[in-house]
Amino acid sequence: MRRKIYFVVILLGSLLVVTNSFSQLKKRIAVFTFEDKSSHGWRWWDGKPPGDGMADMLTTTLVKSGKYIVIERQAIAKMIQEQKLGQTGLVTAQSASQVGKLLGVELAVVGAVTEFGHAKGGTGGRIKGIGIGVKKQQATVAVDVRFVNTTTGEILAAENVRKEKSKSGLSISTSQFNFNNRNDFDNSLVGKATREAVDAIVDLIDAQMKQLPWEGKVILVRGNTVFIKPGSDAGVKVGDIFSIYSKGEELVDPDTGLSLGSVETKVGSIEVTSIVTGGKAAQASIKMGGGFKKGDLVRL
Repeated sequence: MRRKIYFVVILLGSLLVVTNSFSQLKKRIAVFTFEDKSSHGWRWWDGKPPGDGMADMLTTTLVKSGKYIVIERQAIAKMIQEQKLGQTGLVTAQSASQVGKLLGVELAVVGAVTEFGHAKGGTGGRIKGIGIGVKKQQATVAVDVRFVNTTTGEILAAENVRKEKSKSGLSISTSQFNFNNRNDFDNSLVGKATREAVDAIVDLIDAQMKQLPWEGKVILVRGNTVFIKPGSDAGVKVGDIFSIYSKGEELVDPDTGLSLGSVETKVGSIEVTSIVTGGKAAQASIKMGGGFKKGDLVRL
């Protein structure tokens, strides 16, 4: 009986070590420029419209969190241009999925800024016969945001994030439609509402990322050596063991034309032996199986 108990304890301990090891793996995300539907003519301190500005702020916040590998906005724009997907200026869930696949990300974020600006109101009153006006100023920022599984093209969730900030007093400065610098923006009501909206979107991203499996790809095979991406920049370490899956025929929805994934076959497993190219890739040796090729999927 004691031997069985010892075995269970050792097994649970081993599972805990493996879980903790792979919990450090970072998934990848691409934030596309948000469409600007606010039509208020606002501009960020650097001249960008709200759609560009909010996408930049969201990207920066995700990078600072350290939880994910975030694709540079320039790389996204370049890929859109190369694939000729941006002639209309709009990014759809389908085009985001296509670009996301090419960039090797698990999640694509697309959206539109629907409200962005100030509203002013006032109430009148009298103190000892003197008329006064109590002014109130309110800033509203609203974004329709969608989260796309790049593997299937499926929209995992669509949410409307809306934040308001207000203040009142006998004297309120005139609303600005342009800002001289970031400090002006951050201290404004609309800046504070924007920050709250971005933080809310980050919370939604965290929830969606938990549902997506981590995935890498084989980039080169030389004999018994396999090179994979990502590397240590995504938390991959020497000694990690991964399974390799080969993609077969793609499954396409006959109604929507969207990919539903593909038939996959497990072809073996590998063990990471070193980190290469500045942490962006890793070298591994084959532990089991064979017939690996470029583009095969790397999974836990």
